[in-house]
Amino acid sequence: MFTGIVEELGQVVGLDSGDDSARLTVSGPLVTTDAVHGASISVNGVCLTVVEHGGGEFTVDVMAETLRRSSLGALVPGARVNLERAMPASGRFGGHVVQGHVDGTATITQRIPGDRWEVVGFTLPPDLARYVVEKGSITVDGVSLTVASVDDTSFTVSLIPTTLDLTTLGHKDVGDPVNLEVDVIAKYVERLMTQPTQEDHA
Repeated sequence: MFTGIVEELGQVVGLDSGDDSARLTVSGPLVTTDAVHGASISVNGVCLTVVEHGGGEFTVDVMAETLRRSSLGALVPGARVNLERAMPASGRFGGHVVQGHVDGTATITQRIPGDRWEVVGFTLPPDLARYVVEKGSITVDGVSLTVASVDDTSFTVSLIPTTLDLTTLGHKDVGDPVNLEVDVIAKYVERLMTQPTQEDHA
């Protein structure tokens, strides 16, 4: 599990694409300080398993399903990525519950600079819209954010200088894709509310 608090802005240093998978090597001196084989690291919001590590770099395998559902398939060597190690049981919970299971992708639609922040707008896939609420939590490229506004087809967030400086969201342009993970609690509530009870079967 993750919290959506990005630890490091890494960089893709190697990409070996296959027919239905890819092997990705990322430079991340901080997140590899305690890396072991099998460790989980979030790359742009996608939970991936370390298969090799050393020299401040780590390598992961990315399967076809992950490439299809996320923006990782569009990465190229030199691309910056948000990195976060899995949260230890004794760690501080700085963001919200983030699984690293991407629900879909969105596109940046606008960037509106403010005095000390920036409002960024995104498209909102129709199948995810019901899980996104104003002042609720959403994960964008692995970053835990608060929804500033939302309608049926789009949402906005307000980014503080720290987020702009230390994550990919400060470097992306209108039209760029991002990974989305909605609040898993909303999905569980929906499931519980729509499942028939034993009384319904009586």
